[in-house]
Amino acid sequence: MDVFEAIKGRRSIRAYKAVDVPEETVEKLIDAARWAPSAGNLQPWEFIVVRNPETKRRLAEAALGQSFIEEAPVVIVVCADEERSASGYGVRGRTLYCIQDTAAAIQNIHLAAYALGLGTCWVGAFRENEAKKILDIPDGVRPVAIIPVGFPAESPQPRSRRPLKQIIHYEKF
Repeated sequence: MDVFEAIKGRRSIRAYKAVDVPEETVEKLIDAARWAPSAGNLQPWEFIVVRNPETKRRLAEAALGQSFIEEAPVVIVVCADEERSASGYGVRGRTLYCIQDTAAAIQNIHLAAYALGLGTCWVGAFRENEAKKILDIPDGVRPVAIIPVGFPAESPQPRSRRPLKQIIHYEKF
């Protein structure tokens, strides 16, 4: 699949078929994620694969009741290791680079999933401390996104995008 086709065709999917996602496929998604760029090649990401129904239910509750999370056959929680980034870049690594790096990894998961015929949704609205407790995430590591993954049971239409001339600035803002 052409990368531009994946970029323009990917949608946020919130309904999934009751079909399992093989472990090898999940590993392909995480392999795609680990090829994302990262500051100083520190690769500050960690991935928690969740299949347990009760854990998915609790994550959906932590995510402000977004119940589609528990309906997905698998959920990948992408975490940023603040300490790993801070070791190379201090405060800026801890507060910015680890988030940027995991965001790039998250986007790779979405694009790879779409190329494999899967649907995903980037869930960033969740109570972070609650998610940390549910998943036993240690201090210094932050959950950045909850990504439900499954075969899509919906085909949302594309959403509008701002025109290029509204967002491109040359030389200065």
